[in-house]
Amino acid sequence: MGLTIPVVEAGPADGYSTVPSPFSMDGTTFRALGHRLVDTLSAYLDKLPQEPVYQPLPAEVRQELEEMEIPFTGVAPEDVIEDFARLVLPYGRGQNHPCFAAFVDPAASKLSMLAAFAAAVTNTSGAGGNYAAIYVEQAVIRWLAELVSFPADSSDGVLLGGGSDANRHCLEVARYWGARVNGWDIREEGLCGQPRLTMYMSAEGHSCLEKAAFTLGLGAPRKVSVGKDFRMDLVHLREAVAADRRAGHRPILVAANAGSVKTGAIDPLDELAEFCRKEDLWLHVDGAYGGFGVLDPRLADWYSGLERADSVALDPHKWLAVAIGCSCAMVRQGSLLQDTYKLIPSYLRLPPGQGFAGDVWYSHRSAEQTRDSGRALKTLWNIQQAGKAGLVDHVRRHVDLARHLERLIDADPELELVATGPLTAVCFRYAPEGMRGDETALDLLNQAIMEDVQVGGRAFLAGVNIRGRFALRSCALHYALDEGHVQAIADAVLDAGHRRVQSDAQWATGEITAPMPRCESLEEDATCAS
Repeated sequence: MGLTIPVVEAGPADGYSTVPSPFSMDGTTFRALGHRLVDTLSAYLDKLPQEPVYQPLPAEVRQELEEMEIPFTGVAPEDVIEDFARLVLPYGRGQNHPCFAAFVDPAASKLSMLAAFAAAVTNTSGAGGNYAAIYVEQAVIRWLAELVSFPADSSDGVLLGGGSDANRHCLEVARYWGARVNGWDIREEGLCGQPRLTMYMSAEGHSCLEKAAFTLGLGAPRKVSVGKDFRMDLVHLREAVAADRRAGHRPILVAANAGSVKTGAIDPLDELAEFCRKEDLWLHVDGAYGGFGVLDPRLADWYSGLERADSVALDPHKWLAVAIGCSCAMVRQGSLLQDTYKLIPSYLRLPPGQGFAGDVWYSHRSAEQTRDSGRALKTLWNIQQAGKAGLVDHVRRHVDLARHLERLIDADPELELVATGPLTAVCFRYAPEGMRGDETALDLLNQAIMEDVQVGGRAFLAGVNIRGRFALRSCALHYALDEGHVQAIADAVLDAGHRRVQSDAQWATGEITAPMPRCESLEEDATCAS
């Protein structure tokens, strides 16, 4: 029996086809709204350095957002922008402020903000084909590889949303490779019934690596201890790999730090590369935060061996001041990216040279089909604006300012340096002389100081657990950071410490009836989540 097609009677001449779309907007209105929005945003950015770093969300604003309902009839675009300026713009996390030093997602350059808008106007998916956005991404990946001296001739990469994405992406490729060298195709056979593929990471590695391991079916990674300098201990790594092999597991992967998020530690990459070569292991380097530190010639030796890694994760939206979010997963054996991900359904089979089809498809290099081409444009514009020499100066400046903060800490008897590395992360605490030696009291005091500083508005710091001690962590990366901002960060901690100690002393003597509130315990996972 043939298919019966229902007959639909034609509607009236004034039917739905003649009703204007609710999204229609003429060019004059678009320009006027654009100018209005840019003026609003420019005024916000101009006054931002004089404003609090973080403004707590007022209860009434939160309630209005939580109870917001879909309007029955459309709202005028002018009112939509007004609501944004009233409800959203003043109450961000604060990373566009020079004194935001808590997490490694610093201010975006103004040019990259404009690039995000320009990319939205083109509204082009970065999936693949013979159009400009694809070649912009190709150029950006090649430039990023060049900046960190990663070989670009046989390698390949793809831009993703953030450092967690880029790290996981590289580990997915490593998992595919690890199964293949151990005798099976993970795409066809999965992991069930196969020997355990084992991953190793520094005890100081980012939590996203551990999360990727268990979500990829690798189970909990082996955490390798670190030395006094927070760098991976190769003796412990060798012992762990040997023990797993004796147990019948299949070691495949070592994930190293090129700038740990807690202290900026850089693992001994050259020695790790040699060890992985001899043991037939994949070496992945997490350079999401610190990879671009290699641009400072004074630090180049720390990165020796990065060029030998099998994969590297980088985050332009961190040290390169690109607007959130843009990361890059780079793989030395570039063909493995497509071996891991490529899958072409019939409706996407477009032979090169036919129609808009081209040679480069980033949807074959990732799990994404529709992809944000703005990642590439934002990064391209920032690198073009700065140039390589400008990026070198940009990185050197932040390293110098971190050392300046250390000098301020060392010069003040009430501050104590807890941990540091070669990059920009500085971990310290308020430790007045009368409390030195009482670690529990200092932990509780500095947790309280962190809270006070965050809501106080002068600076924004995070807390971190350094070998059981709670410390304040500064990782200031704003492109306009200067010595005055660094001094303001130190002063905010000192003033908060003075207030806390004074209030506790007044409580103890009965001058006030209750102490200022504090956290009750030091949580093991109270670390920076960047």
